[in-house]
Amino acid sequence: MPYRSLRHCTDDLAKHGRLVRIDAEVDANLEVAAIHRRVFAAGGPALLFSRVRGCRFPMASNLFGTLERSRFMFRDAYERVSRLIELKIDPTQALKSPLRYASAPLAALSMLPRYVGDGPITAGTCRVSELPQQVSWPRDGGAFVTLPQVYTEDPRAAGLGKSNLGMYRIQLSGGDYAQDEEIGLHYQLHRSIGVHQAAAMRAGKPFPVNVFVGGPPAMMLAAVMPLPEGMSELGFAGALGGRRVRMVRRAGGLPMHADADFAICGTVVDGLMKPEGPFGDHLGYYSLRHPFPVLRVERVYCRKDAIWPFTVVGRPPQEDTAFGQLIHDLTGPIIPSVLPGIHGVHAVDAAGVHPLLLAIGSERYMPFMAEARPQELLTQASAILGQGQLSLAKFLLIAAHNDDPQLDIHDLRAFFAHVLSRADWTRDLHFQTQTTIDTLDYSGDALNAGSKLVIAAAGPPRFELASDVPHDLRLPDGFSDPHLVMPGVLAIRGPGLPKPSFDYDAVHRGALSGQAMQAAALGQATSEASRTMERFCARVPLEHPLNRFRLLLIVDDPAMTAASLENFAWVAFTRANPAADVYGVGAFTHQKHWGCRGVLVLDARIKPHHAPVLEEDPAVTRRIEALAVAGGPLAGLW
Repeated sequence: MPYRSLRHCTDDLAKHGRLVRIDAEVDANLEVAAIHRRVFAAGGPALLFSRVRGCRFPMASNLFGTLERSRFMFRDAYERVSRLIELKIDPTQALKSPLRYASAPLAALSMLPRYVGDGPITAGTCRVSELPQQVSWPRDGGAFVTLPQVYTEDPRAAGLGKSNLGMYRIQLSGGDYAQDEEIGLHYQLHRSIGVHQAAAMRAGKPFPVNVFVGGPPAMMLAAVMPLPEGMSELGFAGALGGRRVRMVRRAGGLPMHADADFAICGTVVDGLMKPEGPFGDHLGYYSLRHPFPVLRVERVYCRKDAIWPFTVVGRPPQEDTAFGQLIHDLTGPIIPSVLPGIHGVHAVDAAGVHPLLLAIGSERYMPFMAEARPQELLTQASAILGQGQLSLAKFLLIAAHNDDPQLDIHDLRAFFAHVLSRADWTRDLHFQTQTTIDTLDYSGDALNAGSKLVIAAAGPPRFELASDVPHDLRLPDGFSDPHLVMPGVLAIRGPGLPKPSFDYDAVHRGALSGQAMQAAALGQATSEASRTMERFCARVPLEHPLNRFRLLLIVDDPAMTAASLENFAWVAFTRANPAADVYGVGAFTHQKHWGCRGVLVLDARIKPHHAPVLEEDPAVTRRIEALAVAGGPLAGLW
């Protein structure tokens, strides 16, 4: 059934045994997040917290916690939307299979947002400080909205048709923000909202922004969807929600989503930037304090039966993992039409999504070559790194489809085995230096600054992958504890690096910015780490048994790294900046191309300039675990 509101959705989930109501009083500060993480990890139900300490609004989470539950919520419109996306790729399909696409006109009609005279969102008002003040991790800089729908319009062509709905995190409190008057907006100028802001600044116009929270779940999903060119978020939300999105005009400001639970309305202050953060983010580390735009709050609206939805991000997997699965489920077929020759792209969730991409492409030049080697794959790799969010990748591994048509891009072990047995380290490593990476990734040498590495593999297997650690393996001084991660990949413990010369908590208090943190530690980290790694590679001759392996990881904890593929992906690719942290035995540079004749070495130790790892507050952990004992209000939830 099309959901009219978030409460309609939560009632439906509860009716079908897919949501649990928690009536014990809980705190939005750390406690609800700790409960959410455990229930999500257990594959548990959606949650409704009916009694939030010091707050009149209930909170809901884990709505999208499983792909199966997400499909259930959109069960009436899911197939219709899939058909629409197929027609977007190839409109002629409607002529070939008219019955398959018979529902498309109905879905297309629901994609037209409309204005209404009034709606539930106008029923009441409140202050920012009255909203649930959710804090997920101990060093977070304040309370954040974690499922916001940030609405803007193009000042050059105002109206619903040129609007943007995006999910950019919102800081409600803490830091330098004036309580109830200012909130922080975390977004970059290359985003659609940034394009709108830049246009407003050029025209000398104010830049209004509305932040919707709640409403039918289709609006939350629409805010994070990488939609095809020309398809609006409001239109997609209408198609997926099974009803046209209703918008209420607001005098002197942008329209509001009539069925939202909350709407924070205001104007971005021209030229004003304030430090936003720290915030425990999706790579499993804190993103630190950096200057971002400020929204001057004019009014906060709320409906009578308002529910505050939230999620929790952190080291994957988290609920945004399930979001990603749902998005891939819907948009996966689009990839070949956007990127010709590409059969699939997989952003590895366990590595924090952006640090590691796996791709399968077509190598159609090969029949004309005496030797099979990557050629067209390199063109396709460049195309991948030029696409939206994919451009944030640090490591891209791309394989040729014709080498193994059955290769599963989601099977991390099989994919690495395929690439490692084929890629030639003397020619198949391709770096991009002095470029952009994810703002939230602190492995680079400045905010947004780092490097990329493309590893392309084509042709038959040419390297054997060692599957055991030699019992008499001798390592250079300072290196120890070898652990096999998978065939061809070995992790060893490297010398400890200097500890940061500053207090991470100073960043939390606002006494130190993220830029200052990196600047204080980067030079020390770079020189110490590089000297250590260069000495190591120089002490390993080509006949050394380490060269039986294709990839050698230098880490802080080899046993933990090798314990699971998820640990391997997280450690190896979130803690390394390719240009700074990739080394090799028998390394050389020829015509500005870097390669190596022996094992490829990746320094994946935590460096002094890296942001801290996310950890729970032990006191909160004890309180939550105590509520889950037999007979307790949380018993049986995980």
